[in-house]
Amino acid sequence: MGILLKPIDIVDNISKDSFVNKYLNTRKPLIIKNLARNWPAFTKWTFDYLKDTVGDLIVPLYDSSKADPSKPINASAGEMKFSEYVDLIQNKPTDLRIFLFDPIKYAPQLLDDYRAPKNLMGGFLDSYPNMFFGGKGSVTFLHYDIDLAHIFHTHFHGRKKIILFENKWKDRLYCIPFATYALEDYDIENPDFEKFPALKGIEGQQGILEHGDTLFMPTGYWHWMKYLDGSFSISLRAWDKSWLVKAKSLYNLTLQRKFDDIMKRNYASTYMSWKEELAHKRADIALSNSKPK
Repeated sequence: MGILLKPIDIVDNISKDSFVNKYLNTRKPLIIKNLARNWPAFTKWTFDYLKDTVGDLIVPLYDSSKADPSKPINASAGEMKFSEYVDLIQNKPTDLRIFLFDPIKYAPQLLDDYRAPKNLMGGFLDSYPNMFFGGKGSVTFLHYDIDLAHIFHTHFHGRKKIILFENKWKDRLYCIPFATYALEDYDIENPDFEKFPALKGIEGQQGILEHGDTLFMPTGYWHWMKYLDGSFSISLRAWDKSWLVKAKSLYNLTLQRKFDDIMKRNYASTYMSWKEELAHKRADIALSNSKPK
């Protein structure tokens, strides 16, 4: 027995009542094939179009190396002109990714090219869409989003593999204390169960996104993503109605992140080593207690 992964539910279309009752209220992931088919972006957002629109921007790049414990979260590995990066990911595999890129700040006409699915739910943060780009083979490390929003993640021009876990598995996933990401020392597709025994028997879901597919990812879901082709995505975010979730989001974004940055800055590798040891201890305890129930 290893990691148990079931397919993510897939529909072509869905009504608001079905979406709310079966997925939003139950916080269950879903892939919607036709949600973005009527967006102008579905045909308009080619690599060449984006190069023409924001190609001169210098963008931060992220690679697959383990995070430097002395640097704040989301510290980049380097930078490159956007047009040059797009050429790179179209022509060869690379582990370089663009993370949380918001081209709409520089090209507001892009706002007209997509539609938040307000016919399914409310609470969208219309001013804060994020885009993500990756080369073939690049990987987004296992984490959950710090603001705890619901995510509608639409993919373009290629394929992306997705693995998801409910937040209840976070200790068994070796969650780093005071952070929203897991240890970067294991491969979720092929984990070493001798070194990471708590991963054995955890339950998740997986699926493949193709051009125009939209993943609904409920608040707090852990996600790992692998670009099977050079491609890109946009994430539209919506608040959960729960005030408890909103309070936890505020805590994550302020007190927890500030504390973590201060400790990294002052204690660097010592602090990170302590956190990694604690992640292992919490995982072992959760496994021995058969948690989550």
